[in-house]
Amino acid sequence: MQIARDLRNDAAVQISSLLSTVSPDIYESLKDGNQYKYTAKDNNDDDDTNNNSPQLLPSGGILTPRRFLQLGIGLGGSPSSFASLHSFLNSAFLTNNNNDDDNIFSRSFLKQFDSIQSFDDSPIYFLLHESIYADGTTQPHSNPTKWSAHRALQKKTKIPNEFSYEYTTQQQQQSSTTSDNDNDDDIPTMFYGEMVFPWMADGDYAELSGFGMRALAHALAEKDNWGPLYDSNQMRKVLKSEISTAAAAVYHDDMYVDFDSTMKVNKFGGPLEKCKVWITNDYQHSGLRDDGATIFNKLLGM
Repeated sequence: MQIARDLRNDAAVQISSLLSTVSPDIYESLKDGNQYKYTAKDNNDDDDTNNNSPQLLPSGGILTPRRFLQLGIGLGGSPSSFASLHSFLNSAFLTNNNNDDDNIFSRSFLKQFDSIQSFDDSPIYFLLHESIYADGTTQPHSNPTKWSAHRALQKKTKIPNEFSYEYTTQQQQQSSTTSDNDNDDDIPTMFYGEMVFPWMADGDYAELSGFGMRALAHALAEKDNWGPLYDSNQMRKVLKSEISTAAAAVYHDDMYVDFDSTMKVNKFGGPLEKCKVWITNDYQHSGLRDDGATIFNKLLGM
């Protein structure tokens, strides 16, 4: 698969995150975010063996379409994240013409691609990303994660839609043969957000694909004896007695923390009912890094 640039001002590809949850319905609340557009082109020309060959990365991994879509993990990290991604993708090719078949990835782009996706350098992030949220009980065989984000994506794409790059690429190819290439009605392709998938250990990431790493990742996904993640009763008791007080900033548009899930624990009768919350859409997930003093002073005054 070759990623062909489309830099028209009127073009747009929606970018959204997929939450690590078994409920696919939660995806819909994230589709109204900022929009961005690039066109994904799947080269199936049998005479062009170079385009059909996997694009190897300097690390030994493979630039697959699914790994490319993981670039979306950075889109909620700072206010400049969209501009940074745009600039990065503009540097992808050595050529700069309208013949997509002549586009060749630059080595600097491939090296930067490796550095942006740091799973190879920080494998514990891959191993524990879902496990740290596993909320079990005292009963055996409770709540294995079983690659939650992957299962949610499978549910979401039972009926092909914009979360399936295979489907959107096919639709774009059909559209290009039947109408003007400037058609803005193409189905957008959704980028992934902050989640991990079992296929990451199947060659896409070299350091994650060793037998031991793959076996450990699957063993953690099947682990079914997790204890309770929090002591909800103790949290409720402490805050109600005012032994401790709590205040929190809730970023309404945070790509990494679902707003509705956050508010469930703060609702009447919830474990954090007594926690004061400041709900704002002035910041993304990087609020403390971008304007920490303002946020901290706001919380101290509540």
